[in-house]
This record gives sequence, C-alpha cells and structure tokens, in this order.
Amino acid sequence: MADLSQSTPPTLPRLWKRLDKAWALVVLVPLAVALLDPARLGEVLGRTAGSFGHTAIFILFAITLVAYVKASGAETLLAKAFEGDQRRMIVLAALLGGLSPFCSCEIIPFVAALLAVGAPLGPVMALWLASPLMDPAMFTLTWGELGLPFALGKAAAAVGIGLIGGFVTMALSRSAVFAEPLRETPAAKGCCGAKKPFRGTPRWRFWQEADRRETFRETWVENALFLGKWLLVAYLFEAVMIAYGTTDYVAQWLGGEGLGTILLAALIGMPAYLNGYAAVGLIGGLAEQGMSQGAAMSFVLAGGVSCIPAAVAVWALVKSRVFLAYLGFGLGGAVLAGMLWQAVA
Repeated sequence: MADLSQSTPPTLPRLWKRLDKAWALVVLVPLAVALLDPARLGEVLGRTAGSFGHTAIFILFAITLVAYVKASGAETLLAKAFEGDQRRMIVLAALLGGLSPFCSCEIIPFVAALLAVGAPLGPVMALWLASPLMDPAMFTLTWGELGLPFALGKAAAAVGIGLIGGFVTMALSRSAVFAEPLRETPAAKGCCGAKKPFRGTPRWRFWQEADRRETFRETWVENALFLGKWLLVAYLFEAVMIAYGTTDYVAQWLGGEGLGTILLAALIGMPAYLNGYAAVGLIGGLAEQGMSQGAAMSFVLAGGVSCIPAAVAVWALVKSRVFLAYLGFGLGGAVLAGMLWQAVA
C-alpha cells in the first residue's frame, strides 16, 4: 500500500512563494482591464504589443551579447580591475561595473572573495554602485526606448557615480564609517542561478566546445525569458497609464526643471523601482506624459542603486553603516546626474 503521508498538497503560502510574480502580472493586468473596462482592452494590448515590437531588435541583440560574453569566458577579465594602484582599480572597477554584463547578484561571490582577502573597499564600492545601473542589455533597451543620447548619458552617469563613491570611500577609508566593513558572517549567495564563470583565457570561438555552447544556449534562453517578462510588465503598466490619463499628475509632480523635481524623482525612484529593465518602459511612458529629462535620469539612477537585488548584494556582505553610505552615494549621485542631464538635454 502506498504511503500517502509524504505527498501532502502544496499550501497557498508555498504556491505563492513559487509563483513567478512578473508572469502573474502579465496575465492579471489584461484580465483586470477585461473585467473592469473591456472597451479599453484592445487599446492596452495594442499599445503593449507595439512597444514590445519596437524594442524587439534591441532585446535580441542584448541577450545574444550577454550569452556570448558568458560562453566565451570574457567575464573573467573583471579581475584585472583589482590589480595595481588603488586609484587605477577604482577607475577600472567603475568602467567594468557600468559597462559589463553582470547583475549585482552575480558579483556577490566575486566581491566577497575580494573583501575576504583584504581588497580595498574603494574599488569594491565603485563596482557595486556602477554594476546595477548599466550593462550592454540595459544600454540597448534604453537606446531603443529613450534614445541613444539618454542611453549614453545614463552610462556616463553610472561610471561617474561609481567613481565618486569609490574615491570618497578611499579618502575616508580610515574613518569609523568604513573601518572593518565586512559582516562577521556574510551571506554571499547569488540570486541569478547563473553558472560559475569559465576560468583562464577567454575562448572567443566558444562554439568549438560543447560545454560553452550549452552555456550560450542556457544563458540566451534565461535572459530572453527574464527580459521578456519584465518588459511586458513595464509596457502593460505604461499602456494602462496612458489609457487612463495620468498625464496631468506626471506633469504636475515630475514635469518641472528645478532641483526639487529631480530630488523628488530620486526619492520616489528609490522605494518604487520595480526592475531595471521594466523601468526603461515605464520611464518611456512617463516621459511622453510630461516627466522632465532630469527627473527621468535621477529616477532610473537612484532606483537602480536601491533595487532589491542591488541592495541585498551590499547588505549581505557589509555592515549597516557601509550600506547606508552606499545608498547615500546612490541618491546623491542620482540627483547630481539629474541636474547635469537637465542642463544639457
């Protein structure tokens, strides 16, 4: 007789934990519109499909580029940022963090090892600040949705914030804020489920090795699903906002060009940020409805630093005072970048 005691049905909390919230929103948002206002369903779905189709070529390019970097092992070049003079380390860390295809959680084990062996906190801070703000995938999507100038401006701001945080941390490294930064038992676990990077010299013709071909395939599929679901969420919310006329509210609160508007956008962006890729679509919709260029820049930068994966990556390894300094660098850098972008855009 079979033992049925081990096959208990899943509980609601367990099902909720296993549920992919992004895909749930992709289903629930159109369903809610269909039930509450069926006349607008066609408009919402049509605008969503149009926005997604507009960025499709950028999505394909981005996920292919990231998969190539993973399969070739080029990500091991990141280690070169932490060799030599500390000032040089900070510059290279900011550049690699802002331009390389690494999410915050993928960097956690690498950073944990560096801190454990005594690597300076300045370069690590530069890497942490720049990493969640820009990568090749986000750059191409930002270019497709908000234009090449905005994408270039955000990339420059990501590197700039990394540099500011890195050099200030280096200058104050002997202060009480940055002394003995590591937690006693850091929880250095990643959230991306990605494979460990290939070691040694990068193999640019990765397709000659079976394990690298498999890494390319897995990475491509994983990123296609990840980007696809979050962009659908973003474009659905954008379509709903436009359909129900949030233009007046956006223009009233985030349409000005002064410091107050830029600061408000940064303060709203820090807790409200959904996801770096989803934010691209949302900011595109808000910009169409009157959000100023400076506010848009400060929103995406402050939110990128404080988004859950980026914040957890820092909180897991360092003490709370270092974590608060990280958030302070992110907020201050976002406001400064917003002011500069407002002046030149």
